[in-house]
Amino acid sequence: MGIPNLVKSQEREKRIVAFLDEIKPHAKAIFLVGDLFDFWFEYKYTVPKGYVRLLGKIAECVDSGIEVHVFTGNHDMWMFGYLAEEIGVIIHTHPIVLELNGKKFMVGHGDGLGPGDHGYKFIKKVFSNKVCQWLFACMHPDFSFRMANYWSKKSRNANQDSDEVYKGDDSEYLVQFTRHFPEEKGIDFFIFGHRHLPLDLEVRPGVRYLNLGDWIRYQTYAHWDGCNLVLHTYSKT
Repeated sequence: MGIPNLVKSQEREKRIVAFLDEIKPHAKAIFLVGDLFDFWFEYKYTVPKGYVRLLGKIAECVDSGIEVHVFTGNHDMWMFGYLAEEIGVIIHTHPIVLELNGKKFMVGHGDGLGPGDHGYKFIKKVFSNKVCQWLFACMHPDFSFRMANYWSKKSRNANQDSDEVYKGDDSEYLVQFTRHFPEEKGIDFFIFGHRHLPLDLEVRPGVRYLNLGDWIRYQTYAHWDGCNLVLHTYSKT
């Protein structure tokens, strides 16, 4: 949400709301795996403007009895208690493992996993530091939000071209992570975001890694019906 401009962002928001409306009668749980917002920070009494349609629809899903799990991403890692308290979502700051119908899933945003990417891992530690968060919160929201949104969009623009290209098994950190994850843990499916490129790969016999892509370019999502996990594209406008 939030890029490249208000008009496009609202068009995308309405499309996601329409998608949630379609799946609401059948869904038992919804997992939103991070970078839901281009930037998010919660002051004690202030949160970013916008996203009203989306947040209202998510609240409606929760109120109807659907579990909605939201994972913090590298663009919106500063979620604290507001969304859980206000609309009832379940916030995750790390990947989780769950078992469904005898299959084991690891689900998360995916940032910072696997080898390499040391620059980002250092920055993530800085952003996760309580003192750094307190210092950021000391700035007036008009200034801090403007600065954060500027750098967030700059980062997206800088990585946009590389995000569209599969870099090869040895250069894809999440592929390396899934391939070297201990087999004895028995994970059948790894589901991540972060990479912004839809992927469905068999990383070892009988074990699949799905990257959900994004809704800026691809409108992709995964559906588990109790037996099969399938990556779909939402084609309606």
